[in-house]
Amino acid sequence: MQKEGQLEGLVTAGVRLPFFESAAVCRYGWIFAAGLAIPRIRDSGRIRAWRCGHGREMFLMEQIVKELPQHIAIIMDGNGRWAQQRGLTRGDGHRAGVRAARQIVMACRERHIPYLTLYAFSKENWGRPRAEVSLLFSLLTRFLGDEVESMVANGIRLQVFGEVDTLPGPVRTALESALRRTAAGTAMTVNLAMNYSGREEILRAVRRIVALGVSPESVTEDMFRAQLYSAGQPDPDLVVRTSGERRLSNYLPFQTAYSELYFCDMHWPDFTPDELDRALEWYAGRERRFGLTSDQLSEK
Repeated sequence: MQKEGQLEGLVTAGVRLPFFESAAVCRYGWIFAAGLAIPRIRDSGRIRAWRCGHGREMFLMEQIVKELPQHIAIIMDGNGRWAQQRGLTRGDGHRAGVRAARQIVMACRERHIPYLTLYAFSKENWGRPRAEVSLLFSLLTRFLGDEVESMVANGIRLQVFGEVDTLPGPVRTALESALRRTAAGTAMTVNLAMNYSGREEILRAVRRIVALGVSPESVTEDMFRAQLYSAGQPDPDLVVRTSGERRLSNYLPFQTAYSELYFCDMHWPDFTPDELDRALEWYAGRERRFGLTSDQLSEK
């Protein structure tokens, strides 16, 4: 049902779905009518009729519903290198990175992606120069102040993955205010991985289970998941990392066990909604088997 609502919302909003332009699943064109982008499907398989809020029928292949990720996690890497290439300061790079983050949050909202997790500040980042760390926190505080009204208006709920208690006071205050003001959002959840360590998250979950007095033989995966920051959310379907690095860097190690990993060479400030669409198109062409064979999947 969530997938159907996700697609119906996309059609009503007139969003041009990027998928299958070159993927093997199908190819399609677009007809523009009454301000809406309506897909005209060629060489398609089964077709389902959809009705948008204005009563117009939209014909979309079921496969499109299947291929929309529910959760995208992004490692926003390369702000400093982007700035260095342009003769700018690292601070300029981080400011450009904030602008890119703002665009991608809204692009995911427009595409009705229910969950987005952004790796904003790792525990390892405390080792950077003090002035840079201070600037990062200042930019985060300003971002939250500037964007919270837009998040509320768009039904976006903010959550934090990480140790908030050890952050500077002004950052904690800004985060707590944004968490409180966006708590009623139901259209999308944006998780900020802030002061986050994947290994520490696992240790935290273990400690909490031990504190409950649970015997080792009684520990289950569901019980463990309930102690993670991401409790109640689906695992990321797609992980995106910019700036050419090919590693996860202690980012959601438990939750990304079956995620599709998309690495691109461009630095984070250059990652636009069009680049997001390319990542989604790549994801749409992946066969997610979860340990099964292709033949088994086709029988489902």
